[in-house]
Amino acid sequence: MASCYGVSKLLLILLTTSIATALPATKAVSGQINSNSVLVALLDSHYTELAELVEKALLLQPLEEAVGRHNITIFAPRNDALERNLDPLFKSFLLEPRNLKSLQTLLLFHILPRRVSSPQWPSLSHHHRTLSNDHVHLTVDAPTLRLKVDSAEIIRPDDVIRPDGIIHGIERLLIPRSVQEDFNSRRSLRSISAVLPEGAPEVDPRTNRLKKPPPPVPAGAPPVLPIYSAMSPGPSLAPAPAPGPGGPRHHFNGEAQVKDFIHTLLHYGGYNEMADILVNLTSLATEMGRLVSEGYVLTVLAPNDEAMAKLTTDQLSEPGAPEQIVYYHIIPEYQTEESMYNAVRRFGKVKYDSLRFPHKVLAQEADGSVKFGHGEGSAYLFDPDIYTDGRISVQGIDGVLFPVEETPATEIKPSAPVVKKVAKSRRGKLMEVACKMMGSRFTSCQ
Repeated sequence: MASCYGVSKLLLILLTTSIATALPATKAVSGQINSNSVLVALLDSHYTELAELVEKALLLQPLEEAVGRHNITIFAPRNDALERNLDPLFKSFLLEPRNLKSLQTLLLFHILPRRVSSPQWPSLSHHHRTLSNDHVHLTVDAPTLRLKVDSAEIIRPDDVIRPDGIIHGIERLLIPRSVQEDFNSRRSLRSISAVLPEGAPEVDPRTNRLKKPPPPVPAGAPPVLPIYSAMSPGPSLAPAPAPGPGGPRHHFNGEAQVKDFIHTLLHYGGYNEMADILVNLTSLATEMGRLVSEGYVLTVLAPNDEAMAKLTTDQLSEPGAPEQIVYYHIIPEYQTEESMYNAVRRFGKVKYDSLRFPHKVLAQEADGSVKFGHGEGSAYLFDPDIYTDGRISVQGIDGVLFPVEETPATEIKPSAPVVKKVAKSRRGKLMEVACKMMGSRFTSCQ
């Protein structure tokens, strides 16, 4: 019996020793926090803005390691302090990827590597080192006995209490000196580098005063310049479209919209030749995208493949001929099948401007549809509203349109040879009576 008791006692000692040896190793290897941790409470608390900043600053892993080593105290600003009371420029500065170090320093400045509860506050020293290696001052306001950290008041002391830490709610964000200096230096550099070149001030000759700058153009407003001023020079001036005098606004993604309507033409079927001219034979797709990006609207009268096949080599071989043909099929307005049909029904004939200035496209009602052009060179609206997105409208037609050439000055037709007629002298009544009485012996009577 004694030997059995000795063996049992020896096994119990070995088991206790092995457990005591294994416990520290398990904690060092896992390094994970439990569900009752102060970090989990922070992520689930009503301090959502601070929790989001901690995640964006990639601080979860370092804070887990800090909690594994010792208790922590977190000073959490309320959401209003981060949403409305924070300078928008400073907030955008913190969220820039290149300023990640400043954001981490700012957040670690709100965490102490020790547990400080509100009853311990008066007995503690004033200076405490934070996880950012800066120092904060813990004080008690004498008249009101309110707790303060630096200049921020503790509005919710001991708000969240966990075994490994505590969270105090504060009225506003704490900003360390290093982060403030970094923000000031970046802001001054930005103001220096972002100076836009401006021309010399203009003087009004009538009043001898400086002209006032024009009011700012609201977003999405129609362009000030006419579309002909924004178009690129033609192939006779430049081998490829050169930048036009457009502004820097670009409120619309014109390139994506032009690409979308060309894909629509290809999927619709029967308009592959038109898409090929826009993309491969010319660079008009790029120019159309730039015009739409600057706020202009376009209506494309797209001839189908059967109509394009009737074009001769002579019509396409001249320099700039494909561009001029397509320009005549683009109307600098946004028109749909309904709007054009209502216009020709009401007014009979309507002339639309085209990008081939000064030629216009004639539209009129015919057979319950819209007919474009003159005489034999006319085309009917064949496939209406192939693509409409509010900026670009594509209407399919069954012919290729050509502008009517200006008629030459009216020529003077050669007339028949002029025959000179000699008017006979007219005699008076008295002479006629005398000639009858005397006969025709006088020369004047003959």
